[in-house]
Order: sequence, then structure tokens, then C-alpha cells
Amino acid sequence: MYNEDSSYKESSKAPFRGFGGIKEAIILAGGLGTRLRNAVPDLPKCMAPVAGRPFLFYVINYLRSQGIEKFIFSLGYRHEVIEEYLNEQFPTLNYECTVEDEPLGTGGAIQLACTKTTEENELITNGDTIFKIDIDKLATVHYKNIADATLALKPMTDFDRYGIVEINEKNAITNFQEKQFCKQGNINGGTYLLNVKSFLETDWPAKFSFEKDFLETQQFRLFGSVQNEYFIDIGIPEDYNKAQAEFAKPVLNLKVIDKNWTIFIDRDGVINHEKKEDYIKNWDEFSFYEGIKEAFQVLNKKFGKIVVVSNQRGVGRELMAETDLHNIHQHMTKEIVTAGGRIDNIYYCTSTDNKHPNRKPNPGMAFLAKADYPGIDLNKSIMIGNKLSDMRFGRNAGIYTIFVATTNPDTAFPHIDIDNRFGSLPDFVKAL
Repeated sequence: MYNEDSSYKESSKAPFRGFGGIKEAIILAGGLGTRLRNAVPDLPKCMAPVAGRPFLFYVINYLRSQGIEKFIFSLGYRHEVIEEYLNEQFPTLNYECTVEDEPLGTGGAIQLACTKTTEENELITNGDTIFKIDIDKLATVHYKNIADATLALKPMTDFDRYGIVEINEKNAITNFQEKQFCKQGNINGGTYLLNVKSFLETDWPAKFSFEKDFLETQQFRLFGSVQNEYFIDIGIPEDYNKAQAEFAKPVLNLKVIDKNWTIFIDRDGVINHEKKEDYIKNWDEFSFYEGIKEAFQVLNKKFGKIVVVSNQRGVGRELMAETDLHNIHQHMTKEIVTAGGRIDNIYYCTSTDNKHPNRKPNPGMAFLAKADYPGIDLNKSIMIGNKLSDMRFGRNAGIYTIFVATTNPDTAFPHIDIDNRFGSLPDFVKAL
């Protein structure tokens, strides 16, 4: 409901970050994918196509949803393929790469990647697995025990592909068992929180195994966080085939939308007329598109949450004041509410840094909304925008995308980042 004292989220100063404060991750992406050769010839494992995209896409965006802001990619085999993909598809991602001239083992790869870290505690995960843990829970165990490393452990039943990790009642790791058939037990999920300083204090060789030479020697303070969350390892053909179905997003059916759904809406060029190569600097320059207020009446009835997400670089460039932006949003919201509509919150990013986690196409504003409204299901959410950056924001957040052709009618469709296309927001509403 509209309130004269409403405050909107200035997201450039408050990027989404988990309570554990973990904001950097090393992704081990140098694997050859030998067991996938029939399905994926001559590609690193993390680049195996899953539901139309490299598996690495899903790894990156899961980690971003957990508050990771900077990535260090540990590369080896065919590193140029991954570097080209990151450059083309994630140009605004904050990342660095390290490249093994020859295979260094998992330990050597991590040691090399640690030369790029800036944090005391670094998340480490594999580029060919996803273990959807709560990183905050992992961090809680890690900090509480002043651990050298904390492992994310996955409980499993009836398995023989993995060894067992045993822990005591205080979560300290007591033993590693070799691969054998097991009725039930906890496996190493391949995701770690590592105290970088402690790890690098040891005089490691250039080439060594992180698992055998660091973890299993049990000469360090090692703890485990058991989390029974989704886990998949595409390095095995059986799981790779399984991933094709599990990662394919169902076709968007507008007729199933109800109050369990959330709609994210860009502002300029969708709600109001855009100023070409300029910014809306005050309320006098703001002009609703025809039919917008009526469209919000319908959205109010259809969606559980209505969220506006907008890049507002004009403030960051000092072409307008933030108070001017607040004034625009208050007037806009008031008119929409008076007409029978609703806006639950407005998130905006004033940063001029394209790599800021909250600047679209980076998905930070979606995760801020999710943190503020835990009931939001991003799998039941739609992003509506007039630019491909809006569409990629949606894709990066795991949200359905609707393109409106108000300002960029020549944008190609079908397009991998667009689920549907309409002439305008009112046209979309008519289809509901």
C-alpha cells in the first residue's frame, strides 16, 4: 500500500550477501570430462550443454543467489573455451582466471587460484557439480570451530560411487572411508570453505591432491556441515542425462499465474516513456505509457508480489539527486495505487560500475527482493523489460522473461533469453 514515508531499496550500496559474509568463490573448472566423451566431445566438463546452456551457467547463478560477488575460475584443459564463454555471456561478472600449464591436481589448482583471493575464507566448489547448500550454514560451522576447512556433506543412501565422511557430535571430521557400497552415510559434496591463510602456510608442492594430501591426512582442523539439499554431478553420464530434464524450465503458461507468482518490472521504457540517451530526472519529465495504470489494476489481482527493478545510473553520475529519484517513485506509486494498482517495493541500482552485483543484467536486485520477501519463488516469477539486459537479469536469477517491444522493436525473437514477447505491458496483461 502507498505510504508517504515509503522508502525504496537503494541496492547499489547494499548488495545481497549472506549472513556468513562469504562473497568470493573458486570454481574448479579444469576437468577433461573423459567419461562424457561420447556425449560431449572435446569440451571441459563444466561446458557440457545442459538444457541448452553450459552447465557452468547454472553453477555461477546458484552461487550468485547465495551472495557470491567475485569468482576465480581455475582452468586447465581447453581454458580458452571457458574464457571466451565468460567474456561473451558474462561480461559484467566480477571474475579472474588462473590457468594450469600442466595438470596440478586439485590441491595445486586451489593453491594457484588462492593467489587471486582477497578474502580470508574462500568458498571452493567444482564446476561440474551443483550442491545447493545454504552457504550461511556452512559458514556458521566454519567460524564457530575456527576451522581450517569445512566440508559440505550430503547424506545419501544405497551408494557405491563415493567415499564416506564421518563426523562426531561436534561436527568435527573423524574419518574418511574409501569408496564401497554403503546403505547410508555422508559424502563429500565437493564444496568447501577454506581458511586461505592456514592452507597456504603449509609448504605444498606445485602438484598435489587436495583430497588425499590435505583433507585425508587429518592434520588440520576439519569440520563438516551436513545439508540434505539438491546434489548432482554431471561428470557421470547417468547424472548428465538426468540433468537435461531437471534443468529444463517448463514452458511459461500465463494461465496458471496466481497469487503464488511474483512479477518483476523494469521502469523506463516499460511503465513510462524513456528519454533516449538521457534520464528521467524529475516528476515533470515522467510520463506513463497509455494503459499502464489499468494494467497495474490487473497485476494487483493476479500476482502475489509486484516489484520494480531499475538501473538508475543518472544518480551515480550526479546528473540528478537521489531525492529526485525518491520523489519520482513516490508520485508514480501514489498514482498507481490511486488507480487500484499496487507496487510492493522498488529496487534500484545507482552504481556506475557494470560489475556491481545489483546492476542489471547482474541479478542482485532479485536476490534482495527474495531476502526481503522469503515467500517469493523465483521459479514462479516473471521479469518484464524492454532491453536484453532485463532479459539476462531474469535468466541469471532463474526467472521467466517477457520482452516488451516499446523501445527496441527490432530485437530478435525467438531468443534464448526471452520466453515471450509483447508490444507493451498492457498487451501482456491482456494475455493473462
